[in-house]
Amino acid sequence: MSDVAAIHNLVQKRNDLKAEIAKIIVGQDDVVDQILLCIFSGGHALLVGVPGLAKTLMVNTLAQALGLDFKRIQFTPDLMPSDILGSEILDENRQFKFIKGPIFSNIILADEINRTPPKTQAALLEAMQERSVTIAGQNYKLALPYFVLATQNPIEQEGTYPLPEAQLDRFMFAIKLDYPSFEEEVQVVKRTTSDSNSTVNSLFSAQEIIDFQHLIRRIPVADNVIEYAVTLVSKTRPDNILSNEYVKNYLDWGAGPRASQNLILAAKANAAFNGKFSPDIEDVKAVATGILRHRIIKNYKADAEGITEEMIIDKLL
Repeated sequence: MSDVAAIHNLVQKRNDLKAEIAKIIVGQDDVVDQILLCIFSGGHALLVGVPGLAKTLMVNTLAQALGLDFKRIQFTPDLMPSDILGSEILDENRQFKFIKGPIFSNIILADEINRTPPKTQAALLEAMQERSVTIAGQNYKLALPYFVLATQNPIEQEGTYPLPEAQLDRFMFAIKLDYPSFEEEVQVVKRTTSDSNSTVNSLFSAQEIIDFQHLIRRIPVADNVIEYAVTLVSKTRPDNILSNEYVKNYLDWGAGPRASQNLILAAKANAAFNGKFSPDIEDVKAVATGILRHRIIKNYKADAEGITEEMIIDKLL
């Protein structure tokens, strides 16, 4: 199949995928779109939202529709790296045998990732970055495609271990979930309090998703679009000559080069989803908020004046 035909195929399959997800999930269109951008770009996502907004259900539904293995890990303060990676045991023949942990799956839901100590967070970091884990000196490759979707509760700060910047930077998108609208909540209550069950059909194979990821990377990008993305990221750095007074006033730190890479990858995926053969500046703008929001660090002045990350990003676009 030519790349042109493959993009038309991707547009159709993405629409079918959204229809399957809509059987279970009411609304949350923007959230689903950003998660799909992540998966087809080969990135990871951080979901920030209060409990009860169907984060787990959404990932479970997505895994079924994509035809991938799915594991949920509930992060707690006493969780050890071996609880997610696996451990070696002595079998009946007195030989060491490795028992794989839940990280060996295609889609991992890391529930409340900021509830676990840095040692366990770091174990997940290698899997996210290298797509492999090292246990007792042995390196084990993870099955592709591999996607981590971590959730964070923005309300509770007691007993949590905030993610270090290095790990936050590994997430392609930080996606904010809001409460549903009145009509959507009525629909949710109707669906979840009746005795009907919707079945989600599997639309993809693992290999198809890997092929689409390669297709998106092959999409050509004009130099001016890349320059726009790099300029946008440079503007977030207070000590950069491109930054303005607004940024210097309210930001301590800006985004790193990984933000520029992710902007272009996500813009390629966004263009492909809309049937375009090359991304333009509008595609970069469409994905900028989710990619930059967790990579910029506000100062105390911004907090005092109620300035949000989104407001700062809007000023830069």
